[in-house]
Amino acid sequence: MHALRDISLEILPRTFAAVTGPSGCGKSTLLNLLGGLDQPTDGEISVDGLDLRGATDADLTAYRRQKLGMVFQFFNLLPAMTAVENVELPLLLRGDRARESRALALSMLDMAGLADRANAFPHQMSGGEMQRTAIARALVHGPKLLLADEPTGNLDSVNASRVLGLLQKIASQGLATLIIVTHSPEAAAFANRQLPMIDGRLAV
Repeated sequence: MHALRDISLEILPRTFAAVTGPSGCGKSTLLNLLGGLDQPTDGEISVDGLDLRGATDADLTAYRRQKLGMVFQFFNLLPAMTAVENVELPLLLRGDRARESRALALSMLDMAGLADRANAFPHQMSGGEMQRTAIARALVHGPKLLLADEPTGNLDSVNASRVLGLLQKIASQGLATLIIVTHSPEAAAFANRQLPMIDGRLAV
């Protein structure tokens, strides 16, 4: 049994694509392959010139650190850190200077509409604010590709719209190419390309 079959897909820069379909159709597997977390048994996957199937562990580590941002349904913010500390952490871990890291993290929070929440801890923030902080963190190191797995799955409609509006803004400004997985038709409607899946195949 194959999780994915006969998929031929090209995503152009600045695209905001939504992968949709029922549970078990292969959405998350596709996202994991694009993230270099899983390896295909056949075929080719190339992101920004890197062949993920033929990449070494070192290549994949560098890819995830430099060219990829990932956003998850449950935010994954560190609870003992403020919003700005969460956002600047990837920069500090790669050895950037503290002052430059803080300035860039603050600019990312401002872009996400959270300039006034920079010093708030996750438990002091709404779900929507936490997810927008997580998006700022995923974007702060300048990735080419941003992957999001059910980014609005835990949010009410108002906060979901704010998060999706932010993702639209990121794609339209050319900050990253976006691919999200979602069960929500309302979320998929924000994308400029929809990729419905069924039984491991694209239904387009």
